[in-house]
Amino acid sequence: MKTQWILFWVIASLAFQVKAQYVIGSAEELNNLKSLPQEKVYLHHTGPIVFTGEYVHYAFYCFNAQNNRASDISFTGYVALVNQQGEYVLEQKVRLQNGLSHGDFFVNTDVPSGNYKLLGYTQWMKNNGLEQVFKDDLVIINPYQQDQSQLMSTSLEEERGVIETTRPVDSSMVQIKLSKRRVGTRTKVSLQLVNYKAKLGHGTYTLKVQKKDEIRTRPAENAISYARSYFDVKGQLDKKVGDSLFLPEQRGELLFGKVTDPQGNPLPDAKIVVSVPGEGFLLKFATTDAQGNFYTYLRKDYKQDRAIIQPTDHTQDVRVSFGTLPNLDASGLVFGDFRLQSSAIEAIKKRSIYNQLENQFFSAKPDSVLLGDPVDPFDGGIPNTIYLDDYTRFPTFQKTLVEVFNLAGYRNSSSGSDYIRIAQDFEKYTEEANSYPAIVLIDGVYIPDHEKIKSFDARKIESISTVPDQFVMAGKDYQGIMSVKTIAGDYFEEYTPEYGINVPIKKARPQKNYFEQRYGVEGSDQNHIPDYRRILLWEPQVELTDADVQFEFYTSDLSGEFEVVLDGFTSYGKPISVYETILVQDDSQ
Repeated sequence: MKTQWILFWVIASLAFQVKAQYVIGSAEELNNLKSLPQEKVYLHHTGPIVFTGEYVHYAFYCFNAQNNRASDISFTGYVALVNQQGEYVLEQKVRLQNGLSHGDFFVNTDVPSGNYKLLGYTQWMKNNGLEQVFKDDLVIINPYQQDQSQLMSTSLEEERGVIETTRPVDSSMVQIKLSKRRVGTRTKVSLQLVNYKAKLGHGTYTLKVQKKDEIRTRPAENAISYARSYFDVKGQLDKKVGDSLFLPEQRGELLFGKVTDPQGNPLPDAKIVVSVPGEGFLLKFATTDAQGNFYTYLRKDYKQDRAIIQPTDHTQDVRVSFGTLPNLDASGLVFGDFRLQSSAIEAIKKRSIYNQLENQFFSAKPDSVLLGDPVDPFDGGIPNTIYLDDYTRFPTFQKTLVEVFNLAGYRNSSSGSDYIRIAQDFEKYTEEANSYPAIVLIDGVYIPDHEKIKSFDARKIESISTVPDQFVMAGKDYQGIMSVKTIAGDYFEEYTPEYGINVPIKKARPQKNYFEQRYGVEGSDQNHIPDYRRILLWEPQVELTDADVQFEFYTSDLSGEFEVVLDGFTSYGKPISVYETILVQDDSQ
């Protein structure tokens, strides 16, 4: 841990280009960077066969590549879907906690049939190239498009079908006990996870119950096959002096960019403020380095996928550019060569119909987004909030401050632009009075020039909150914070900074509580809704200790074989993969 903190401060002092790739300049820097262990990632997912109109669920496991324990290096992980041309179809960002996360993505009907790759990685792993990155095959079948050339068999040899390979299994430590192995449709099934090895069986596992694919193909990677395939990945940075570098996201989600003068010359020591607006807004200050680069990390939860980046000094004529992270070079990927067989036509038709019915009734089976940690934008300060509907309304913001607020208002400035100041809350009688400006925000947007909001329509304002504490941000003193909340809460949508940018940012995917179907619940109308779920249970990460863990789920209207899978790793890094099967029979037939 000490090494990691030392490395963070080394990296914090480095300059990097607007593409966020620092060039390693010396052997000393390289040695410092190599002191941080590399990482590796495993994705358990609900492939390998996926139809358009379906979700792919995944559980994300990130490990220290040197000891195979959960990684505490990266704060953020990434999941990407890549087509055979090496193009990114999508990339998702997930926040990691103790190296773990989970998510899902919907496969739209504009995605053509073909062989794809599912990738899992961190920014730090990208430095070692594709060899470090998790890769697994996904076959996407789009029955709504005529062009199936990417999956069609081209010879009689291929018509004979694909030989399904066996999967490695280890149930020596943990086992699955089922209440019944033959059940009817819409029936409750109970299962129990039993740890036979005490501490040796402690770990984190993915638990799912999923219909076996009617279309045969190579099975998805499991924890054991992954451990074998990625056993030899490098444990440290694979770079040399002069190479470019992806910075590790140790402190949060990385935002970065560059500040120049109007002629394009880098501006060192420029004070920059980054606003992530909306409810639970974030406010980050940064100072540019000698090359005009700035960066900051977002660690707290935020709701809006937007950032407003501008100088704290509203008189400073600057140009701000926002940095982007280049994708991995996927040209070296080797894709599977799955081919459809004519015998699969009927299974494709049925599954397509069932998917359409499931999507039609999706609103009756909603997942819920987990609430993140509550964000305190005042960092512990206790705001005094005034709701304007409790007072006589005045037409402008300035008039409202004059008539409603006793402890905040506009002050004259020697620079010619008036500023807002909040009265000090003196803690000692010897404390000197200051004339510092307040930090002023509207719907979380930092306002560098207070003069320009004097005439803002106060009828649009819901409330005004003030904190009288003194703050120091990027080396500048401020007297208090004033946060203005509009009724619509959308000030940031139309805000264009005079010197700066209002840009979209890639937000981490929120984690969900997945819908659990239940029958026999009094007052429920689920009995009248078609149920063609292929995934009957999805628990992306289950913590298993000494105590047995109980689960229950309900079968759907689909009959056939369903697989119960427990797949994951002990706390010591040992992979565990366990499989059981239940047979669902339609009693009405």
